[in-house]
Amino acid sequence: MTKVAVFGAGSWGTAFSRVLADAGNEVTIWARREEVCASINEQHENREYFPGIELPDTVRATTDPGEAAWEAEFVVLSVPSQKLRENLTTWTGVLPPDAVFVSLMKGVELGSTKRMSEVIAEVTGAGPERISVVSGPNLAREIALREPAASVVACADEDVAHRVQQLCHTQAFRPYRSTDVLGCELGGAYKNVIALCVGMAVGLGFGDNTTASLITRGLAETARLAQRLGADPMTLMGLAGLGDLVATCSSPLSRNRTFGEKLGQGMTTEEIIASTRQVAEGAKSCASIYDLAAKHGVDAPVAEHVDRVVRGEISARDMMYAFIARDTKHEKD
Repeated sequence: MTKVAVFGAGSWGTAFSRVLADAGNEVTIWARREEVCASINEQHENREYFPGIELPDTVRATTDPGEAAWEAEFVVLSVPSQKLRENLTTWTGVLPPDAVFVSLMKGVELGSTKRMSEVIAEVTGAGPERISVVSGPNLAREIALREPAASVVACADEDVAHRVQQLCHTQAFRPYRSTDVLGCELGGAYKNVIALCVGMAVGLGFGDNTTASLITRGLAETARLAQRLGADPMTLMGLAGLGDLVATCSSPLSRNRTFGEKLGQGMTTEEIIASTRQVAEGAKSCASIYDLAAKHGVDAPVAEHVDRVVRGEISARDMMYAFIARDTKHEKD
């Protein structure tokens, strides 16, 4: 039985822990709070995120990062993207030296504009053969309920990608593999920003024509940046691109779409953050994604305008009509 450490007891960390256990692994979750650990260890459920959804006996939790990481062959990271560097720095002394890192995070770091795999490499010194990512249309609650779903496991080393693929393949969860870590990470991070934009349109009362247009142009924007950085544009047509984008933009379970709806209804960013415990990664990453695009000379109107709405510089309605007012051009541009 393979030992896996999952750092992060939020919705996605908990759901993926259930997948790992279903695949026959022994899973130890690191959680910040004792009450979350007690709920997992004693009631076999994470009552804060998934009350009533039972976790297998092979899932346990601890607040001690050293205990979680002890003899783990794989270290799964599922913390808010903007907190990764801070957290990972405190854990480096207890992480197994040969463990493979599996990133579930979808964001770009503020300031450095680094992807999560780059932050992992920088903090831990791990080479690309020890860093993998999982990305796809994986709304956490549906995964926790064992509804059929697919995803992509990406690593520069295809043999390692295959190992991670086998680690999380169950009757309900089908992982494909890829070596395009860059493309998978950009698709996962950018779709959160697009989902915010789509949510704003929904919050304003606009219909399917508007949302379909935003999804399509957002995907084109993502592909432009991915290709400029050296990713395979076809990755953005797959599960880690279009698949994740459709799920996040269309589902009421999506935190980013819900956050966007509230912006469209007139709430401020501060009011929305104060009203929920869960993190909408797009609200944090839109600025860094726009900075990344600007740094590489890529036109990114969706990321730019979403960032301005999140900052309170313009309204969601003004953003929508600003898109329409832009100079006309060829669709492939």
